[in-house]
Amino acid sequence: MSKQNPERHLGRRSLLTGAAAVAGGAALSTAVAPGAQAAPGSAAAVGPVVVTAGDRRLPDLARGNNLRWEASPEKVVLITTTEQAVNAVRDAVTGGKRLTVRSGGHCYEDFVFNKDVQVVVDLSAMNQVRFDTTRNAFEVEAGASNLDLYEKLYKLYGVTLPAGTCASVGVGGHISGGGYGMLSRLHGLTVDYLHGVEVVVVRNGVVEAVRVFRDSTGAEQDLWWAHTGGGGGNFGLITRYWLKKPDSTSTDPGELLPSPPSEVLLQATAFKWADVNEAAFTRLVQNWGTWHEQNSAPNSPYNSLFGLLKLNHSGNGEIGLITQMDATVPDARRLLHEYLTAITAGVGVQPTAMTQRMGEHAALTQFRNPRRLPWYIATDHLSGGTPGLRGKYKSAYARKGLSPTQIRVLYKHLYTTYRNPDGALVQIDSYGGRINSVPSGATAVPQRDSVLKLQFQTYWTDPAEESIHISWIRDLYREMYAETGGVPVPGPINDGCYINYPDKDLGDPAWNVSGTTWQNLYYKDSYARLQRVKAAWDPQNFFRHAQSVRLP
Repeated sequence: MSKQNPERHLGRRSLLTGAAAVAGGAALSTAVAPGAQAAPGSAAAVGPVVVTAGDRRLPDLARGNNLRWEASPEKVVLITTTEQAVNAVRDAVTGGKRLTVRSGGHCYEDFVFNKDVQVVVDLSAMNQVRFDTTRNAFEVEAGASNLDLYEKLYKLYGVTLPAGTCASVGVGGHISGGGYGMLSRLHGLTVDYLHGVEVVVVRNGVVEAVRVFRDSTGAEQDLWWAHTGGGGGNFGLITRYWLKKPDSTSTDPGELLPSPPSEVLLQATAFKWADVNEAAFTRLVQNWGTWHEQNSAPNSPYNSLFGLLKLNHSGNGEIGLITQMDATVPDARRLLHEYLTAITAGVGVQPTAMTQRMGEHAALTQFRNPRRLPWYIATDHLSGGTPGLRGKYKSAYARKGLSPTQIRVLYKHLYTTYRNPDGALVQIDSYGGRINSVPSGATAVPQRDSVLKLQFQTYWTDPAEESIHISWIRDLYREMYAETGGVPVPGPINDGCYINYPDKDLGDPAWNVSGTTWQNLYYKDSYARLQRVKAAWDPQNFFRHAQSVRLP
C-alpha cells in the first residue's frame, strides 16, 4: 500500500459479499468525498435504478450514440455512488454475467453494446464536478459529459481541461483514452492533468474500489499510468478522476488547471467543390501539412491556434476549414491572417461561408469572417454531435504532411460517384504543440511527436445501406495506407491510431496485411506495460471487449 495513499482500498472488507458487508461501506460511498465541495442544495444519493426488459426506458439505455450498436441486456443499472458500482460489479461476478460500462455512449465500436452483454452499468447519473480540498484537486465523476466539465470548471473556478469538442461525450472513456481538443496545442492532452483515479477492480474473486494517484508507487502507480491513455473497459469500472497540473504546488483552485483564453477568434470558411480540381485540392492539403510541420513546436507562437480541415466528399458540395485562436495574444488577427494566407496560397479558390453540415459540426455560416467571442460561448458553438445516425470511423496520427500518393488517393475517393448526403469525410486536425512536450512513456499515449491527427468518418441513416458506406471508408483507408499494409504503421509519416477512435478492422487480416498488430498501432511500446497492469489488476479478464488489453 502506498504511503501517500493509505485509504486507497475502499472497503476491502466491507465491499465483498454479504448484506452485512455492504452496510459497512455505505457511508464512504454515498457521502460527498472528504474535503469535496458539494453543489448547494445537493440531495442524498439515489439509486441504483435497475431497468429491465419491458421498461419503456430500455430502448434509450441499451444503445450507443452510434445507432449501429444496440444490445438486449438483462438489465441496465444506473448508479450514483461508488458503493453502487461495487455492488453491481460484484453481482455480475457472482452471477457469472458479462458486464460492460457506459459513461457517455460514444464508443465507435460495439465494445459496450453487443450480443454478449448481459449487464450494462450506466454512469450518466454519476456526473458531479467539484473541488476536493483534501486532495487539492478537482474531482470529476466518470458520468460527467464534456459540457458538464467545461461549464462547472470555468464558471466556478475559471479553469478548464484541453478536452474534446463534442459536448455529450462522457469523460469516463474520453479521459482514459487520452483526450484532446481545441486547446491541446496550447495545454497538452487531457491525461496530462490526471492526478488520480478511482476504479472498481476484480482480483481473484475480490471486488473492491481502489484509488491510485500519480505519486503512488509500484503496482498502484502502474494502474494510475494505465488510465493515462490505455482506454476504457480494460482494467476496471472507473467511477471518478482527480485532475490537476502535475507540477503545481498552489492551493488556489484557479491555478490548478489551465485557464482558457478569455476570448477567442473563431472562423469557419469553405471551398466549393465545384471550384476545386485535383491541383487545387492537392495544393490545399499540401499547404495544410507544410504549415503544421513548421508551426507545431511546443514553443510556437501558434500554439493557441487549432484548426479542422474538413475534407468532405464532393457530394457535400464544400470543403470546410474551422479555426479557433486565442484572441488575446499579441497580433492575434495578424497571425490568423498569415495562417489563412499560407493555407490558401496557390489554391486558386476563393473561400466562402461554410453553409453545409460537416460531420459532427453544423453549418457555421455566421463565422465567414473571424469573430471575437468569449471562450465558453465559442466552445458552445463548436459543440458538435451526430445523434440519430449510424457511423463508421478510422484514425491515424501523422508526423508530417501527407505524401503525394496519400493526397492523390484522398482526392480519388472523395470525388467518386459515391454520394452520402449524411456525411462522408476525412477531417485532419491540428496537433502537436504542447502535446509533444511530454515524453512518450510518461503516459500511456505514445504518440508524442505528431503534428496532425486524421479522422475518417462516414454517417448514414438507413440500416440497409450499411455495406455501401463501410465499403467506401474501408477502401479509402486501405488504399491510402497501401504502402504500409493498409494501416498507418508507425514510420516517417504515419504513427499509428487513436484508441478513442477504435476500429476493429485493424485486427482483421482482410484489412490489415502489415504484420503490425492493432495493439502496436494504438499503443506501440506502451502495450507490454499495459499487459502487466492487466495481469496485476484484472487477472481473470473480467473487463474485456473486442480490443481490450490482453493478458500476457
